[in-house]
Amino acid sequence: MKLRRHIHAHPELSRVECDTTALVAAELEKIGMQPRILPNGVGLTCDIGPSEVETGVPLVALRADLDALPIPDETTSSFASTVPGVAHACGHDVHTTAVLGAGKVLAKLAEVDLLQTGVRLIFQPAEELQPGGAPDVIAAGGLDGVGEVYALHCEPKLDVGTVGLRVGPITSASDKVTISLRGDGGHTSRPHLTTDLVYAMGAIITEVPGILGRSIDPRSGVNLTWGIANAGSAPNVIPMTGTLEGTLRCLDIEAWHEAGDVVDRAVRTVCAPLGVRAEVRHNRGVPPVVNDEQAVHTFKRAVHQMLGESAEISVEQSLGGEDFAWYLTKARGAMARLGTRTPGGRIYDLHQGDFDPDERAIAIGSRFLAMTALLASEQYLT
Repeated sequence: MKLRRHIHAHPELSRVECDTTALVAAELEKIGMQPRILPNGVGLTCDIGPSEVETGVPLVALRADLDALPIPDETTSSFASTVPGVAHACGHDVHTTAVLGAGKVLAKLAEVDLLQTGVRLIFQPAEELQPGGAPDVIAAGGLDGVGEVYALHCEPKLDVGTVGLRVGPITSASDKVTISLRGDGGHTSRPHLTTDLVYAMGAIITEVPGILGRSIDPRSGVNLTWGIANAGSAPNVIPMTGTLEGTLRCLDIEAWHEAGDVVDRAVRTVCAPLGVRAEVRHNRGVPPVVNDEQAVHTFKRAVHQMLGESAEISVEQSLGGEDFAWYLTKARGAMARLGTRTPGGRIYDLHQGDFDPDERAIAIGSRFLAMTALLASEQYLT
């Protein structure tokens, strides 16, 4: 808990998690481990127990993310962020501490030869960026020798002491869409003599999501939502330039491959009769996290053994994106939802400055992940 509070008070943004990386490495070195810092200097991996070469069986990996968000901390805790405009509002401080705690448990088992197969801890940078830090970990060999990989994510809608599970997709594909608009502009008293860029922007905002929903199977859950709309500087001037930014999310991976082209065509279709020129930039983000059925079964066994059968909660697929998905394109695995709500207390939301998880979730997450690693290893020994 002390470590989590230190990380929470000293958050670092994506790709600059230098102090957090050093802190985690130092904690692992204290228990005799040999962490390996990733080539770019942020993030690390650490192997516990026998290697796959020694045992002839793959490693089991546990993954955490290190980065915080560029939003102010609005909690009133004594360990609130000391960095202006930066906060651990998604629970990555909880994830990091839970995986580190699991690592310490597994290291003790390894000391007395009770860890028969190896476990790799992955502390990755830049989950909050797209396409995320996971590809960096993979490129650096972070999944070499790994047969299965597991992670958890804070879930403020679930009570502490419960874990949410789902077979199949549990998150969605998530991309960034940026549209740059250009027109001739002019005086608002003569819109008929201009290319009314603001009107065109409004048409794109309202019509393109509708076109998207009627061009792709609605069962794929395609969703285009705008977050930024910028144009103009005076109420009586039709501007010459404007920008729209939003996110494109898909429940289905096949729709994910198709949706970008549909958006591009829809924007051009809407703009054509209005004379506004549009440039669409579609930045591919992350695919859905698709949980393997056998891996979820391992999670289920861990929940039942550690917390009891009533602690298992069936959860729906989220429209949120997670770069953990990239690991699952290389190895079998799953992500679980870790309950962080104080029973009877307030339901917080992620990515909000006042997000305040119940810290009892840390110890629960540590034990849960340690048990998951042990149970996942069993299949290779039978």
